Amino acid sequence: MHRLAVGINYPAWAGRNYRIQTASTVVSGLGNAAAPIATAFAVLGAGWGTAEVGYVTAARTVPLVVLMLIGGAVADRWPRHVVMVSANVFNAVSQGVLAALVLMGHPPLWTLLALSAAGGAGQAFYAPAAEGVILRAVSAEHASKALSVFKMGMNGAQIAGAALGGLLAAVADPGWVLAGDAACFAVAALMRSGLTQVGGRRESGPSLVHELRVGWREFVSRRWLWAIVVQFSLMNACVLAVETVYGPVIAEDRMGGAGAWGTAMAALSVGMVASAVLMARWQPRRILLVGNGGVFLFGLPALALALGLPLIPVVVAMFLSGVGVTVFVVGWMVALRQEIPEELLSRISAYDAFGSFALLPAGTALAGPAADLLGRSGALWACALTCLGLAAAVLLVPEVRQLERKVPEARGNLPQPEPATSG
Repeated sequence: MHRLAVGINYPAWAGRNYRIQTASTVVSGLGNAAAPIATAFAVLGAGWGTAEVGYVTAARTVPLVVLMLIGGAVADRWPRHVVMVSANVFNAVSQGVLAALVLMGHPPLWTLLALSAAGGAGQAFYAPAAEGVILRAVSAEHASKALSVFKMGMNGAQIAGAALGGLLAAVADPGWVLAGDAACFAVAALMRSGLTQVGGRRESGPSLVHELRVGWREFVSRRWLWAIVVQFSLMNACVLAVETVYGPVIAEDRMGGAGAWGTAMAALSVGMVASAVLMARWQPRRILLVGNGGVFLFGLPALALALGLPLIPVVVAMFLSGVGVTVFVVGWMVALRQEIPEELLSRISAYDAFGSFALLPAGTALAGPAADLLGRSGALWACALTCLGLAAAVLLVPEVRQLERKVPEARGNLPQPEPATSG
């Protein structure tokens, strides 16, 4: 029997690890985009309200924040692909149990809280390892293009996941959406088992505490780095409250329910994909200054909801916010790839995520009480104005305005064939 050699043309910058990590991120992204919508409507369907939706969301973010630094140190010490696969398997199991309980009907609140916390714990170990893998998989001269394509794939999955999650939650049962999320985690774990070794296990060496201290010194020595992380610690709390608490509740009240909010969340991802096409070609010299320009769009969904606008303007606001997300994230990832030593990538990513997520539990847990105190519209106005003020405030840091791209992007590279076989 003869095996036929097939030449598959991959771009020169799309190596094996890059392709596997991008494809597996698309798979897990489908479930991840749908799960928050399904969880929110599972809570509402069980008879609880805004406060309980906030508590369940906060339960996921608490272990995510608490364990993130440990996850970063582990990912810099042990092979990152092993850490990611283990975390994916753990998340597949926890989401599978959550799906079963929701499908059986009216799960106790404490089980929703516990299983949401389990999901956050798995993500705390996955995220730093994943960022280290994708940043190491791209070369400096192709960073903008490769990271934009990566974000395009991830955000495309979020479009489909959010739309499908909202639709299934509306016409079927949120439990089936959560079951799909568990399946996506399992498939992603299988795919990531094919990654070539990323990092190596150190049998001896400095303790985890020492390595965390080294990472902290590197983190605080870069003013642009910690200033933007502080900015996002407050910004993310507001954005998450809008996307996972206020938005679903308002959609349930006056927009038609889960399907409407699924459409809005899909528009967010469409904006991310559309701007990824731009960022794959555009190579701004001042990467953080341009990136922070996108941050000014983050508060538009809160503003649209505060004004009581109907679904279509809210969808437009979500789309523009998604454009801003990718403009910022690509610039941010290029800056990390350019400025941070490879052996510290996961620890720095962990400090970034720890700071950025630190106030997420408070933001979601306090969303209900804030709405009671200020009124729902008042709480949304506070979110919108906070986002705008933070986008402006970080520009007071000179490095944010002045940090420049060091390596010019390679242009005009033709795709190179990579041999594959089929029999």
